[in-house]
Amino acid sequence: MPDVYFFGNGKADGGASDSHVLGGKGANLAEMTRLGIPVPPGFTISTAVCHKYLESRELSDELLAEIKASMAALEEATGKRFGDPKNPLLVSVRSGAPVSMPGMMDTILNLGLNDKTVVGLTRQSGNEGFALDSYRRFVQMYGNVVFGIWGTPQEGDPFERVLDLAKEEGNVDREIELGCPELGAITRSFKKIVSQRTGEEFPDDPWKQLTGAIEAVFSSWNTKRAVDYRRVHHIPDDLGTAVNVVAMVYGNMGEDSGTGVAFTRDPSTGEKTFYGEFLTNAQGEDVVAGTRDPLPIAEMAELFPEAFDQLLDTASKLEKHFRDMQDIEFTIERGKLFMLQTRCAKRTAGAAVRVAHDMVREGLLTKEQAVGRVDPDQLDQLLHPTIDPTVEHPILATGLPASPGAAVGKVVFDADEAVEQNEQGHPVVLVRTETSPDDFHGMAVAQAIVTARGGMTSHAAVVARGMGKCCVAGCKDLDIFETEGRFRVDGTVVKRGDWITVDGSTGNLHLGQLELVDQGLSEEFNQLMDWADGIKVLRVRANADTPADASKAREFGAQGIGLCRTEHMFFEGERIQSMREMILASNAEGRRRALAKLLPIQREDFLGIFRSMDGLPVTIRLLDPPLHEFLPRADNEIVELAENLGVTVEILRHQIDVLTENNPMLGHRGCRLGITYPEITEMQSRAIFEAACIADGEGIDVHPEIMIPLTSHHRELENQSAVVKATAERVFIEQKTRIRYLVGTMIELPRAALTADKIAETAEFFSFGTNDLTQTTLGLSRDDAGRFLPHYIETGIFNNDPFQTIDTDGVGKLIDTAVKLGRNENHKLKVGICGEHGGDPKSIHFCHEMGLDYVSCSPFRVPIARLAAAQASLNGHSTNGS
Repeated sequence: MPDVYFFGNGKADGGASDSHVLGGKGANLAEMTRLGIPVPPGFTISTAVCHKYLESRELSDELLAEIKASMAALEEATGKRFGDPKNPLLVSVRSGAPVSMPGMMDTILNLGLNDKTVVGLTRQSGNEGFALDSYRRFVQMYGNVVFGIWGTPQEGDPFERVLDLAKEEGNVDREIELGCPELGAITRSFKKIVSQRTGEEFPDDPWKQLTGAIEAVFSSWNTKRAVDYRRVHHIPDDLGTAVNVVAMVYGNMGEDSGTGVAFTRDPSTGEKTFYGEFLTNAQGEDVVAGTRDPLPIAEMAELFPEAFDQLLDTASKLEKHFRDMQDIEFTIERGKLFMLQTRCAKRTAGAAVRVAHDMVREGLLTKEQAVGRVDPDQLDQLLHPTIDPTVEHPILATGLPASPGAAVGKVVFDADEAVEQNEQGHPVVLVRTETSPDDFHGMAVAQAIVTARGGMTSHAAVVARGMGKCCVAGCKDLDIFETEGRFRVDGTVVKRGDWITVDGSTGNLHLGQLELVDQGLSEEFNQLMDWADGIKVLRVRANADTPADASKAREFGAQGIGLCRTEHMFFEGERIQSMREMILASNAEGRRRALAKLLPIQREDFLGIFRSMDGLPVTIRLLDPPLHEFLPRADNEIVELAENLGVTVEILRHQIDVLTENNPMLGHRGCRLGITYPEITEMQSRAIFEAACIADGEGIDVHPEIMIPLTSHHRELENQSAVVKATAERVFIEQKTRIRYLVGTMIELPRAALTADKIAETAEFFSFGTNDLTQTTLGLSRDDAGRFLPHYIETGIFNNDPFQTIDTDGVGKLIDTAVKLGRNENHKLKVGICGEHGGDPKSIHFCHEMGLDYVSCSPFRVPIARLAAAQASLNGHSTNGS
């Protein structure tokens, strides 16, 4: 199998289906070549070579021979010669992973230039300024990428400092306005920077330049920004990147040339309109880097009418061929169009839903394909607040609405500071003149991103949309002083740590913390969810503890409540006082008196939930946490409680100390409380059944399911089930009615999973409490593991955080065992999960494979779970391509 694949002159070794070998960029360049689309010729070095290089840190003789053979084919295709002073062939060297990682790895343009070939480029083009501008660009990019000369955050890029000084001295705004002597001097200064910082002379040999660039691109797979991006987007580390070596075409040859980035549909809204930006007399990096303010793509029709018409035709052809919205890069060289890249476009959640919906209507996709096209996690963007549109707020500044949504945070000016503040629990807004891939770790934790430069296709905009972060780009009114920690807008100064609100849908910035409100869901969203519901097998319930939560869950399509945590009901208002009285009572009679005060409160809570869930099941977990969690810790609260109870502060402190446990997670909690104090189980059961009877009398269809927590032994469940059923009988006799109900248990301890057959003799349902099951299986405290879990994931010990995605090899085996044992004993056993994993798409795929009946998650994760469950039924992960 070869390591190098050629494409050009309408023929290609490979195509779109070979992205695992050629990377996404290389595969699509080959595919476009085969489609007859104008693509500069080139060759792709496979991802397999990346793995070999990262292990050996050298390019083999066999590979170098293949590269030379491919370069010879490229010379024949172009009629130019690599390194020839008279007729030089110049190339770009670009990365291209199997999964798109925009801006995360390295690119070098104009490779092959030196003091001799730049003269040949001048002769080819007839434009000395263009040739010298290309030369200085190459030296700068090579210095950045191959030699790693970027400068510190304090000093900035040393190459940019030289360039800024030259523009200032020449009294010009753009480098292309500099004269030839100035451009030549800049290039010499750039080379001097390289020699001073590295102790090496800048390489003049084009072959040495090429091998250095190839090695740098392979190495960029493991840069911090690339690794961080893969962590955020769950991209495997073992994919590697390909390297694409492509004949240069020039958008910076003059005003009859240009470059741009476009989308076949609006990446923010999904509207079917050609969308993008371009620059005249520029190279591609100028558009995405945000160093110049680009023009809207529509203006290209006036400047380059023939190329624009061809671009529209090509974009339409590519979208229909790939059956997905495309993100394309192009260059116009002296009026002639060349396509440099196409890929399935990154888009906001709203755009993803609309595009999938519309493509079904247009006949490009089936409903099943549309459901598979949208990333479930991305829906989170649609389910969270925006700025209240009915209230007018003073606008601090306005930029481009690069990624929708709204966020509030404290201003920071540095990516590292964003991470530090986030770790301290402070929401932040990252404000930068422009972002670069090295800012990714800060962008990942920021609530929003604001830049003074750049357009809708700048680095900040593309990365923010991919992560679902709101972003305002190109906010020209901002004078940013990053090193001083402040920015200024028309006399208003905003300092590091000040609060601002960012509206990525309008492009507006506001001072202070504005109130955010929920946004409505579109018809396209509801239609997509209906399609998903028609496909999925798993039912989706919600974790909800209040009538308001239950109503929100139902609004989002929940098919019941999978976890109602009764302890949360005791922390409000006067309830906590009665709860504390019950806990501190010295005997059962005292506990019953306190519980009698709580009974009507609990009954009303359950009644409200039953009303919200009319016709749907409601699983109610009896009291779970250890009792000391309800007791006061602050001195003033202890004094107040002592007065209310009529005891001394010393006695109360002693009682609190006695109840406090060394390891409460494994202490006196869950069913152990109900066994020790059966009156607690009696009160809660009575509240449930009385509420159910009242609701039934109101014509509400109630389906209560009582869940006993933390069972480890079948006799524990037998004990508590007997209390629940006896209480139910008493209530039914008193109310002169009967309600169908179920009694089951949470499986959250390894012993319960391993003895599930015995437990299933009594249980009518299992619900896996995967939070505690993960803690007890892995021996990890969820509250403390955050100190070292990130390191475990970084070093590859864990592929995922086990508290976010089910550990299928460990916890998963216990779930599998429990399901098989339980259903073998009780064929009617209903099984679900109710931990945080119930809203995680990967975990939902696992639950589908295990044959569970339902998953349960927070209300705002319900649509995500519905879509993920449908994709699990389709037996395919999201096909949102890249």
